[in-house]
Amino acid sequence: MQIPSKNPEDYISQIPDDRKQAFSKLRNTILENLPEKFKEGMAYGMIGYVVPHEVYPAGYHCDPKLPLPFMSIASQKNFIAFYHMGIYADKALLDWFVAEYPKYVKSKLDMGKSCIRFKKPDEIPFELIAELVRKMPAQRWIDLYESAIKK
Repeated sequence: MQIPSKNPEDYISQIPDDRKQAFSKLRNTILENLPEKFKEGMAYGMIGYVVPHEVYPAGYHCDPKLPLPFMSIASQKNFIAFYHMGIYADKALLDWFVAEYPKYVKSKLDMGKSCIRFKKPDEIPFELIAELVRKMPAQRWIDLYESAIKK
């Protein structure tokens, strides 16, 4: 479910009221812990966090006019989604996250390859998300990305 928006504030204004507070807190958690060189913006109908062209001129290989995507957050039909490409690309980071998750949340982890789904906004583990966001600097993401696409 995409929400047509020009900026993150516009996006959040269109989220259902029962999710706004948790979603805003998730966004603030990301912004407060986002490593240098990443930039917030809109991407694919979601709030995205990218490596801008000033840092990585090659851009995204699927469309080099776009900056290199890394994370995003979205309000989907039945959940809040947090997408983190680092846990998809780095098995050690994924293993760490999966092991840590039960220390913060009692319910089972609902996760795809890079997507963590939060069906109950009051169960978002903000401290864990903050730590996850801090764990991958932009250059580490660029290195992982380049090693994956140059195979």
